[in-house]
Amino acid sequence: MKLKLLFSCLITAGIAVPSFAQEPVDAAMVQKIREEGLNHSKAMETAFYLTDVSGPRLANSPGLKRAQNWAVNQLKTWGMANSKLEAWGKFGKGWEVQKNYAAITIPYYHAIIAIPKAWTPGTNGLIKGEVMIIKADSAAELEQYKGKLAGKIVIFDTKAPTERTWKVDAARYTDEELTEMANAKATPAGPRRNAVDPNAAQMAAFRKLRAFRTALSQFLVDEKAGLVLSQARGTDGTVFTTNGASYADTARAVAPELETSSEDYQRILRLIKGGQPVQLEADIKTQFITDDMQGYDVVAEIPGTDKKLKDQVVMLGGHLDSWHAATGATDNAAGSAVMLEAMRILKAINFKPKRTIRIALWSSEEQGLFGSRGYVANHFGDPKTMELKPEQAKLSAYYNLDNGTGKIRGVYLQGDSAAAPIFKAWLEPFKDLGATTLTIRNTGGTDHLSFDAVGIPGFQFIQDAIDYGSRTHHSNQDTYDRLIEDDLKQAATIVASFVYHTAQRAEMIPRKELPKPQPAR
Repeated sequence: MKLKLLFSCLITAGIAVPSFAQEPVDAAMVQKIREEGLNHSKAMETAFYLTDVSGPRLANSPGLKRAQNWAVNQLKTWGMANSKLEAWGKFGKGWEVQKNYAAITIPYYHAIIAIPKAWTPGTNGLIKGEVMIIKADSAAELEQYKGKLAGKIVIFDTKAPTERTWKVDAARYTDEELTEMANAKATPAGPRRNAVDPNAAQMAAFRKLRAFRTALSQFLVDEKAGLVLSQARGTDGTVFTTNGASYADTARAVAPELETSSEDYQRILRLIKGGQPVQLEADIKTQFITDDMQGYDVVAEIPGTDKKLKDQVVMLGGHLDSWHAATGATDNAAGSAVMLEAMRILKAINFKPKRTIRIALWSSEEQGLFGSRGYVANHFGDPKTMELKPEQAKLSAYYNLDNGTGKIRGVYLQGDSAAAPIFKAWLEPFKDLGATTLTIRNTGGTDHLSFDAVGIPGFQFIQDAIDYGSRTHHSNQDTYDRLIEDDLKQAATIVASFVYHTAQRAEMIPRKELPKPQPAR
């Protein structure tokens, strides 16, 4: 975007824009950061250890613990201080898949694409049987199957996914899209994201559906169903995974359940409806981990050196946990690798910051931002009451990355218009790398919200989506192969520069008005 146009966009958005001279940029240090980040990167090597070596990183799983321990040790190797696992509170059971085999055997052999739903049990060995359709929309309609499901493999009469799209899977932001983001107007403060009150009819329908699903789950357990097939979201062999049970240590038992690709699921349904018996065999083994139900974050620091500022902190982070169908490369080994790489860059150039720089790699983000929320509650304050702790006043800013492998295109200001001229100056050295856009808009769904909720400047970077939403997010396609090396290098370099300037700036990043208390809904 042209400089003059971006100024116009910011003014249109109601963002004050002083001259660049008022916000210094250390050009010599930026050049050092660029040299290290673009020409000597370790980002892909780090991503390899977080994905291929560690494996799936579901909350409290052995894979997550492998990744956490590796990150703690690697941060120590790079010379970071206070590198450790920090408990944030109780999470619940860990869980992992140890064996997953399922195939149609009649009318012919065909191995199906299917993933065990998280926190569901296995089949207790190989089971074989004819697949049986269940048609029921209420608890009363389930009664017709009483006494008929023991050991059976069951499937539901579910519609096929909507007509396929002809849009490309992967894309970058266009200039027009970035201009539209920059032109966005500030919106008045209101309820937090996802706090919109549905109408009475919607709530009634939701409660009815939830009650039926609870009744169905219990019915399948009571009837001792051998295996449940459910249709996954996704097409072309992509399976977007979910959980089939709670991770709480007090959760009720459920039946074994496989989330099946839409193509295999619909094939089975068509055959049965066409009068062709379908037999399937499956051997699913899962394990629950209950020896330690605490949740942990990875934390490490580059200590501050300025007598007056060293107690102030700059934070950067992303969530390290993933879903379990693949190795969580774009969600969010990419963001974690970038933040680790930013720390490595700053250490490699022998930077001695005025303020302390602290990285945090969160856990259990996928279940509700639990790792960052727990950390914020322990260190900074409670958003429900807005009772703040002394550390809250000492954190200048938190920077987050969690939207896939795409390169950084700018920053979501999260309504903090006073930060705009600062970030505009800091982005200027990276316009040749495609990072130019500031938008006053909020963005949600990830860990910067935990900081924003207690009045700390928390920012998520704008990233090119690539195929994050269409193919990789929470899916069996989210593997190392989906990562774009040059994008990770670019992102780590920009993050390192932002963190450097935040650590050295005479003042902390300006803050918005404190949020009002937000009682739990």
